[in-house]
Amino acid sequence: MDGERLLSAAVVGALTRSVGAVPDERAVLGAFFEGLLADLPWWDRAWRVVDVGAPRASSSSRALTPGDVQVVEVTVPGFVGRGAGEVLAFSARVRLLEDRLLRWQMKVGETVIGPALAPAGEREPHPFGAVFQLLVTMRGLRVQEVAWRTGRAVSTIRMLRDGRLAPERALIEEVALALDLPAEDLAVIAGLDPADPGRAQPRTPT
Repeated sequence: MDGERLLSAAVVGALTRSVGAVPDERAVLGAFFEGLLADLPWWDRAWRVVDVGAPRASSSSRALTPGDVQVVEVTVPGFVGRGAGEVLAFSARVRLLEDRLLRWQMKVGETVIGPALAPAGEREPHPFGAVFQLLVTMRGLRVQEVAWRTGRAVSTIRMLRDGRLAPERALIEEVALALDLPAEDLAVIAGLDPADPGRAQPRTPT
């Protein structure tokens, strides 16, 4: 799963453009995306990353409380090519929690691609589940404790953790209170649309 992949300091620095610029940032990001694509069993390896642009933070990037973890989402433009001048533009979205890759997705030409986390024929888990699990683990909490703090059933919290439940605003506000996090920040991380308080943003299939 994406959430199990640890990123090198060079990749994190290149994605977040941290202080102390990463030497040859384009080469670092190019190799990073090459590795992600190579992990897809169906990816045609004749297509290579030929150029990468500067990352830009997306609206869902949010620092949590001071001294706490930070979920960052960036969009990176670039190009893939396959001999004879055949080139396609891509736009990649990468979400990370400190040095952990939570989710990535690329639009190559008109095609959206990304890793499948569920077995064939089964519904893909909601990406907020991986973030929620990490936040709970880093606080040393158990599912039962979060359920008690939110007043929700243990089964509901387990479904949220496993990505089998799409987050909705009331639940996110209760979880934010239970984890002592700003509700607005957690709502954006969960993909909730600020303009529509009762509905989550639609997800692009991977």
